[in-house]
Amino acid sequence: MSAAVAAVYVSTILLLLQSCNLLGSGSPGEGELRIAFARGQELLTRAGLEIPDTSDFILTVKDSKGTVIYDGAYGASPQSLTLKAGSYTVKVLSAQFSKPAFSAPQFGDEQCVVVSEGEVADVRLECRQMNSGIRLYIDSAFLSKYPDGALILKSSFGRLLYGFREKRIAYFAPGNISLVLADGGTDEVLLTRTLKAQEILELRLKVGASGNSSQGTAVSDRISVTVDTTRVWKSEDYVIGSGASSGGGILSVSDAISSPGEEDVCVSGYIVGGDLTSSSASFEKPFSSRTNIIIGPRTNTSEKSSCLSVQLPSGEIRDALNLVDNPGLLGRKVLLRGDIVDAYYGIPGIKNITEYELQ
Repeated sequence: MSAAVAAVYVSTILLLLQSCNLLGSGSPGEGELRIAFARGQELLTRAGLEIPDTSDFILTVKDSKGTVIYDGAYGASPQSLTLKAGSYTVKVLSAQFSKPAFSAPQFGDEQCVVVSEGEVADVRLECRQMNSGIRLYIDSAFLSKYPDGALILKSSFGRLLYGFREKRIAYFAPGNISLVLADGGTDEVLLTRTLKAQEILELRLKVGASGNSSQGTAVSDRISVTVDTTRVWKSEDYVIGSGASSGGGILSVSDAISSPGEEDVCVSGYIVGGDLTSSSASFEKPFSSRTNIIIGPRTNTSEKSSCLSVQLPSGEIRDALNLVDNPGLLGRKVLLRGDIVDAYYGIPGIKNITEYELQ
């Protein structure tokens, strides 16, 4: 074989190897993306605010070109996504928020993550309030002074008419928000405040002979506005379960799996199966065992290794939660109080259950 022919032959072989990605110089390989809420953030509560279950949050995953990989409920999303190596944007929202509205807090998070070939990228979502709000408390004398007046909250994002007897919080996008008094055909800006995400400001209005508010902002000589700084809510005012060690916290399934030895704790998850053995579990009806179930982080979880095994004690709890007598519970969310053990039927589990709540 001549040198020229040999060179052509070698070149051809190299091109074939490259086209099959055997030399690693073709399209990027794949990695795994796993998304979950950070410890203690599976449930959010605050008196007077309706915050949806995190399973109902809107989850969006996009690649660097803006192509949507997933767009839907967090609770229905896959346990993991196999993706091409690259950067991705992960965003989660409790609800869409396109204009000012009453009783409309928006919670969520947005993170950029890099998925490397052959590796697992874990995203831990934090739930923060993403919009801001204002609540007004209006003195009775104010109502008497301006019986035909109207209060308006406005920003570049939009405006809301705030009735004198309104009790709800008005939510806006973060930025400058002005309080306007409309009376007798004229609009008067009483004050403007700059609010950040997570801030909820309460203002008290009364009639008085003051040319300045308590915050140094010029207002009408007929009206004083007091900023109740002791009631400016920030994110830390929201009660976020922070795990069993802080007392009263609620653990997600993933939290519980990594917390063997914790006692008398609450765990929140979805009933996804039962009929446990040391090597298997069933995720489909019908079921034959009344003594155990398994709970997962999502309604569609079907991998035993991602679940928490549950020992059902005899009596009321077993009667209420076993899948033989209650097949309709498959997919239901449940809150359990008990002790976390490192192994029950081959995976971490919860035993000694004393309380339960179907949600």
